Amino acid sequence: MLTELQKRAAQAIVNIFETSDPQGDYGKVTVMKGDPGHLTYGRSQTTLTSGNLYLLIKAYCEAPDADFAATLEHYLLRLLRKDTTLDNDATLRAVLTKAGDDPIMQDVQDQFFDRVYWEPSVIAAGNLGIQTALGIAVVYDSIVHGSWRAMRDKTLTDYGTVKQLGEQNWIAQYIGVRRQWLATNKMALLRKTVYRMDALFELAQVGNWNLVLPFYVRGVYVDHGALMPILPRTSAQGDERVLFLQTPNLRGEDVKEVQEALLSKGYQIKVDSVFGEKTESVVKQFQGRAKLKMDGIVGPATRAALGLL
Repeated sequence: MLTELQKRAAQAIVNIFETSDPQGDYGKVTVMKGDPGHLTYGRSQTTLTSGNLYLLIKAYCEAPDADFAATLEHYLLRLLRKDTTLDNDATLRAVLTKAGDDPIMQDVQDQFFDRVYWEPSVIAAGNLGIQTALGIAVVYDSIVHGSWRAMRDKTLTDYGTVKQLGEQNWIAQYIGVRRQWLATNKMALLRKTVYRMDALFELAQVGNWNLVLPFYVRGVYVDHGALMPILPRTSAQGDERVLFLQTPNLRGEDVKEVQEALLSKGYQIKVDSVFGEKTESVVKQFQGRAKLKMDGIVGPATRAALGLL
């Protein structure tokens, strides 16, 4: 099971492929000549013709207090119909770009892309016996980019199963198969994306299967700071740190306070003032029961639910 930091690292790789930003560009709107997806949008560049852009914008419009919901609601029917004339709608593109700065849009995108791309990738990887962070990142990239099943099946046919080859060897063969498919594809846009396989292969060559930070992807430096944005603090609450799993583990009285709060609520947890994997796991359990985002990060919302604000 990946840590939250490994998940963010895997997603950062694909974010860089899609938007050149490890955290993704939530407001990025792209229309590329010859792209069958037509209008694409957001952190993981979901497309108009897949139908996913409609689902994403619908989810945003249904979210309470979404700043641009009233405007975007007028486009829902055309998005549902996959109306490709929207490619040239300057008003829609401008609103989508502005909406990317809305924290509600960012939260909707995080949940949407986890549900549509990340979680299926983890399941698909697990079904094959792929468990490493880099291996899952390769599957995730293909599911976001497209044609995962076809390339998976060709690799299985040509080279054998993960069990037969071992995960690292199978992933290397898969990258080669997919790179060849991209390089010889009839679509010029896909031929230009062989860099994705080259970047993933470089990580495999140096043996960074656990996606240990820091590393480079296409010249972009990926470290802890690139994955975990500095969140605003409120002096009224004593400038509490945002707590999450990292290396080295966070330590201190604030960690102890969270552990004690979890213990008082009946969770089995060692109060040792160290935010390790066990503490992250218990935090996620609590967040699930409290109907919070299960990311293992102790910020204002989780503190409030624990009675610490």
